[in-house]
Amino acid sequence: MDRYCKIIPTPTAMAKRIQLLLNQDVKKLGTSGQLVEVAPGYARNYLIPQGMGVRVTKGVLKQIEFRKAEEVKRIAALKAGAEKQKTALETIGVFSIKEKAGEEDMLFGRVTAIDIADLVQNTSGIELDRRELDIPEIRKLGTYNVDLKLHPEVTATVKIEVLPD
Repeated sequence: MDRYCKIIPTPTAMAKRIQLLLNQDVKKLGTSGQLVEVAPGYARNYLIPQGMGVRVTKGVLKQIEFRKAEEVKRIAALKAGAEKQKTALETIGVFSIKEKAGEEDMLFGRVTAIDIADLVQNTSGIELDRRELDIPEIRKLGTYNVDLKLHPEVTATVKIEVLPD
């Protein structure tokens, strides 16, 4: 009778999942470099053959830790560079820009983020992303404070002096 008995897998035995490291972004699953758990068939039939993921082994785990340590070092270096840029910008003090003005010191147009980014680059040699500037509405002659976001954790505040041309 034993030789005719079949072993029927239980639902818990079928629900075993495989851990993969994603090589690229997979919609609704995860991003590149992320560890995910997926069904064995999905991994075996789609993710691994397409090169989207690899099985997790001890070597792969060591590689993940190494990548994380390198990323921490890279972010620290970027932050240190941003701190140096901040001190360089704040030692300059005031940046002056000349614009055409009319009555009551009103400008013809306004000073934009592109104008400020070009001014800072020409004066100090530091290249800025114009989308990372927090500028007030500059439509009159005068002095304005502008926040320059150099890094997610580092912001420099500089003075922009708008002079008549």
